[in-house]
Amino acid sequence: MNKRVRARFLIILGVTVLSIALFAGFPPTIAKMKQKVQLGLDLRGGTHLVLQVVTDDAIRAETDQAIESLRQQLQRDNIIFRQLTRTQNNTFQAVGVDPAKDSDFRRILNERFTEWDLISTAGEVPNTYTIRLKPAQEQAYRDQSVDQAINTIRNRIDAMGVGETVIQKHGGPGENEILVQLPGVDDPARVKNIMQSTALLELKLVDSGPFPSAAAAAQNYGGIVPANLEVLPSVERGVPSGGEGSFYVVQRVASISGRDLKGAYPSRDENGRPAVSFNLNADGAQRFGRVTEENIGKMLAIVLDGRIQSAPRINGRITDSGIITGGATGFAPQAAQDLSLVLRSGALPASIKYLDEEVVGPTLGADSIRAGLTAAIVALVSVVVFMLFYYRLAGVNATIAMILNLVILFGALAYFGAALTLPGIAGVILTIGVGIDSNVLIFERIREELRAGKTAVSAVVTSFSRVFITLVDTHLAALISAVFLFLFGTGPVKGFAVTLVIGLISNMFTAVFVSRTLFEWVLNRKQRAEIALSI
Repeated sequence: MNKRVRARFLIILGVTVLSIALFAGFPPTIAKMKQKVQLGLDLRGGTHLVLQVVTDDAIRAETDQAIESLRQQLQRDNIIFRQLTRTQNNTFQAVGVDPAKDSDFRRILNERFTEWDLISTAGEVPNTYTIRLKPAQEQAYRDQSVDQAINTIRNRIDAMGVGETVIQKHGGPGENEILVQLPGVDDPARVKNIMQSTALLELKLVDSGPFPSAAAAAQNYGGIVPANLEVLPSVERGVPSGGEGSFYVVQRVASISGRDLKGAYPSRDENGRPAVSFNLNADGAQRFGRVTEENIGKMLAIVLDGRIQSAPRINGRITDSGIITGGATGFAPQAAQDLSLVLRSGALPASIKYLDEEVVGPTLGADSIRAGLTAAIVALVSVVVFMLFYYRLAGVNATIAMILNLVILFGALAYFGAALTLPGIAGVILTIGVGIDSNVLIFERIREELRAGKTAVSAVVTSFSRVFITLVDTHLAALISAVFLFLFGTGPVKGFAVTLVIGLISNMFTAVFVSRTLFEWVLNRKQRAEIALSI
């Protein structure tokens, strides 16, 4: 064996050993292979969900924030107005603005509210300005809320230790849908609750309360709650009037929100019941300290997803920490753990609703694996029999190259952490066909060269040189198609595209490098004599 062939064999041996070690460990075992080769939802079983982000919630929140920002700016500039009120999700009105301050009001809108359009200056009350969010900015906020929801859901699921998940956009433009696939999840109800929980934490100063009902709370203000206040229900029981629930009137704008959180973790309240403690970042701690210092003696409502968890009284300045209790009975231990998790991962920008749910059982997954493996084995055996029958000894060359192609394919899947799906198995079978097709092109070219009277050595060298460009062209065309399938396809299509891309790349190595090395090794053993290739 000459040095060139020996060096090639060492490269092939190194690639083979590395690939086997990647997907089956070293020494290779079936148990390690099951651990390293990740299975997708359709093979392992799990939950398939399609969610829709209610982006109107995000637009409504942006409008409320703009209202409060404008309110504070008008008060700083001593511009008198009757009220600021939201009329639609993306529209609000400034009612009864001081006519003498019209130019100042317009200047504030032009300089500080560039994302909003002044669409009307008429109304039942004089000097009523109607302001609406610009369409382009509204769409940007909707898209941003979907992206943020995807990131938040991914953070929550990752924190639970669920692996090989698929979380991505789903559906067409404007549908605001998210696809979530959770392989091997044994408690889908808990995962759904954690994903769906908005987990919007707000700390709001209490203006009055508690009251036995929302109507009683409004009656305390003459039947109409001021625009800067709102009535929220509480999870606490035992209102003096004997009502089943309790209601507080709180400031509409939160002093501190979940955006100011630095961390959250399970803890215990003063009675030893499960609770959730949190701490704030530097900016939030500074504002929290100022708010508590200025409102000693007042109550501060801890609001989670629009419901007051507790309303403790401020006894002194508080800076960077707080605790959320679960009302009179406290949280269940698992609920405290889950609440800590969702608070750490951030609040959803909008609520979500479930459009579709499919559960794939482990039994169905096992059936899919069995059917896929059966199809792959039948395809592999059929191809091997055909190649050995039609090309005889050269068919052994093609079989070795094809098996090595599959070894490299599974090694690459394990290295990149790509999940093997049922469409992925179809990609493996297609890879077998593509690999054999490459060998057929090479063998038929060698046949032509032999018929033209060339020696075996010359036929092999010439055939591989001339077929190389053809193989590059065909593989590149298929590779481009597979890349587009991966970029624009959904989960199952992506699984097919991943295996096809890896298979095409490994096939170029086996068809050109490995197959040629085997031919040269045989020719070298025959002292470059004419051998019966029988091609």
